Amino acid sequence: MYAHSTRSHIPQPPHSAGTPYKGLRAAIDPNQIPSPVDTIEADREKWEDQPYMTLPGKHPPLSTTDFVAIDQGNTSPRFVRMSTWNVPSTSRLASECEIPIAAIIQPFADQDTREEPIPLVESGPAGPARCASCRAYINPWCTWVSGGGKWKCNLCSHETEVASEYFCNLDSNFLRLDHLQRPELNKGTVDFAVSEEYWTPNPPPSIESLYYSVTPKPSTGVRTPQPMDYVFAFDVSQEAVRSGFLKTACAALLESLFGDDESIPAHFPPTSRVAILGFDRTLQFYNLSSEVVGQPPMLVVPDVEDVFLPTTSGLFVNTTASKDAIVDLLTTLPMRHEQTFENEAALGSALVAGLAALAGRGGQIVTFAATLPTIGIGALQPLVDEAALYGTDKEKTLFLPRQETWKDIGEQCASEGVGVSVFLGMGRPIDVGSIGIVSTLSGGELYFHPKFDPAKDGVMLSSQLMRLLSRTTAYSCSMRIRTSNGLRVSSQLGNFYESAAADLEFGTIDADKAISVALEHTRTLDESQFAFIQAALLYTTVAGQRRVRTFNVALRVAALAGNVFQYADMDATLSYMIREAISKMSSQKILHIHEDLTEKCALILYAYRKFCAASAAPTQLILPEAFRTLPLYILGMTKTKPLKGRNVTADVRNFHAHKIMAMSARSIMFHLYPRMLAVHDLNDQIALPDANGKLDLPSLMRDSHLFMESHGVYIIDNEDLTVVWVGGSVSPQLLKDLFDVDDIMLLDPHILALPALPTRLSMQVRNILAHRFKQRGYTPKFMVARQNLDGAEIEFSDMLVEDQNNAAMSYLDYLCLVHKQIHTALTTGASISSGHGGFRSMPW
Repeated sequence: MYAHSTRSHIPQPPHSAGTPYKGLRAAIDPNQIPSPVDTIEADREKWEDQPYMTLPGKHPPLSTTDFVAIDQGNTSPRFVRMSTWNVPSTSRLASECEIPIAAIIQPFADQDTREEPIPLVESGPAGPARCASCRAYINPWCTWVSGGGKWKCNLCSHETEVASEYFCNLDSNFLRLDHLQRPELNKGTVDFAVSEEYWTPNPPPSIESLYYSVTPKPSTGVRTPQPMDYVFAFDVSQEAVRSGFLKTACAALLESLFGDDESIPAHFPPTSRVAILGFDRTLQFYNLSSEVVGQPPMLVVPDVEDVFLPTTSGLFVNTTASKDAIVDLLTTLPMRHEQTFENEAALGSALVAGLAALAGRGGQIVTFAATLPTIGIGALQPLVDEAALYGTDKEKTLFLPRQETWKDIGEQCASEGVGVSVFLGMGRPIDVGSIGIVSTLSGGELYFHPKFDPAKDGVMLSSQLMRLLSRTTAYSCSMRIRTSNGLRVSSQLGNFYESAAADLEFGTIDADKAISVALEHTRTLDESQFAFIQAALLYTTVAGQRRVRTFNVALRVAALAGNVFQYADMDATLSYMIREAISKMSSQKILHIHEDLTEKCALILYAYRKFCAASAAPTQLILPEAFRTLPLYILGMTKTKPLKGRNVTADVRNFHAHKIMAMSARSIMFHLYPRMLAVHDLNDQIALPDANGKLDLPSLMRDSHLFMESHGVYIIDNEDLTVVWVGGSVSPQLLKDLFDVDDIMLLDPHILALPALPTRLSMQVRNILAHRFKQRGYTPKFMVARQNLDGAEIEFSDMLVEDQNNAAMSYLDYLCLVHKQIHTALTTGASISSGHGGFRSMPW
């Protein structure tokens, strides 16, 4: 669109130092090595105009593709994605293939608007039909025997009597006559409305209670499901007031609760109630009752070591009935504390106060914290010189809580059905490793705004809070994964609390959260039968309805390595591998985790070479179709914030580790290989809605400076950060169309969003960014980087995964390293695995 004479690529922009390749390697054209962009674009085109039918035997769309799934009895890959859709028949074949058998489960994933919503089945007082032996739920893969009087479980083969009220005769195909009228018999994913038997039991009393309860806590019986309540806790210490964090948080909450009168609707669930408290050296509770006239009265608890609720009257209120009191409090709270000299804040005590308020019913605590909690429950001392610990045996202590109390808070929150989400807006290190464990165990979320600046971070904080309150969320959740005979669950990774019975307990779980489950063989599987997985999530909706959501997956069984590789799914494999790598941070050095990842990459490719392409010459690099770009994504893992080499602060590592552990497969793929777009090359029709309102999105480009030009403008986006890079030789017309300036020196690098201009190019780019916002529901941080002028260019350059940066190699060098390992193993018989004679002892 904006022509220019030169076609040579730019020099590598300023970046964090990388690692060069040791030794000699052949000169290779970067255009000849496998590109993930080609795979992503081809898959997008394939599924653009056709729906995906979920019966086993087909390749599902990639997680990065916008597809429409039609549930035919197998759960959509949107909810459950397998590392291979053909399960190896034996444990020996599984170990030879080296592909982990894993499932990525995202129970409340946002569906495409064109898809049929998940059906709700009213199961009556008796509850849903379940296997008398393994307790699996009825599903489309069960079979009917004894004329419909019994059903045979697809997981354990036990025959269970059909309850009289559930009985129906069979047709000539041995299907029930009401088969098509019952969603649980023909849909892979269903919700069951359940009876009192499934209500949340009150947890047993803890050995050491964190708070003093005025009323005795029930330790037996069940809770009546109720709409979810929220506790909002504000840090009102000097740091929070001085930085503007308190004022921004109050304004963002007001906007989310009530919207504004023009463009922003209210995002708060109408059936939910709220409580608001402040904390510094004391805990401050507010009576928000609509009966109170004037400013809401404040009740102060001065002893932050011995927490109790001073009152229950007026603590939780409906936002509509008490709107005036809530608006008055949130408007005046920053002003009340303007002159404060309190520089300490008891965050742990505030979380315990929130737990005390929600105990016996469950709900969500949303906290805004700006100060390291040096007093109260779980008091922490500032960490001294963490840089000295990297590379030593004490490195792993940076990724563990320094106070066990924080772990106790997280576990008690999870067992009470309370999720904790924390917005961190600190000026100094705050020990995310300790504080974050509460959110990790309770299923909540962390939001990280170091050196908080209202002008730069306010928009993002407001967007994150709106997403938190508006996305599909459930509380008091418990999940169990069941498998058919011959398989069992070996490990479960994610942000949850694993109980003694191996159930996964979540205080809350939402649309953006996923977990991974690794499976292993207990015996040989029959090739003529399917293998089955059923995940069941028991939860309470925001509106207060108790339900069970079941996910059923039937998988073909393969006896040949070629069939396992043919139906492998790289998105799920990588999602499992990065969670496994991050889970080892508290027990292994980061350097060893890097070596493990490279080793696993080489082993998978070596297994394919050995069992599926043995006749090819050892000098030739043969890659399986499903794993063509595996080395690039593994390299991307070593460049992520939690795992990258060299000095990254422990707070940054721990925050990103928490975030990635709960990410969906789609978000992980876009995080490991950010989406990059050449704005100056957009054609005139792209990204503008057609007559039907459909938006045709432009193709992406590879993440490397080798494909960039100095007259170009590029946008890169890794789900956390969007950077617009402007080349030094950019055309004045392009600048005018996009930024409304005609000189790069006049471009303000501190703008928070692209200006809304009437030009075609401006509309195209804003449509692309709006489409991404609609997909993920929040606005990432936005930066502009001018070539060789702005500090943001380092952030941009570090997202170019294919370049040499982030204390790691370039993609070209890393591919040569992996190929060298495979070639040596093929020609000398050396083991790729670590240990004696392995590649860890090799000079490279």
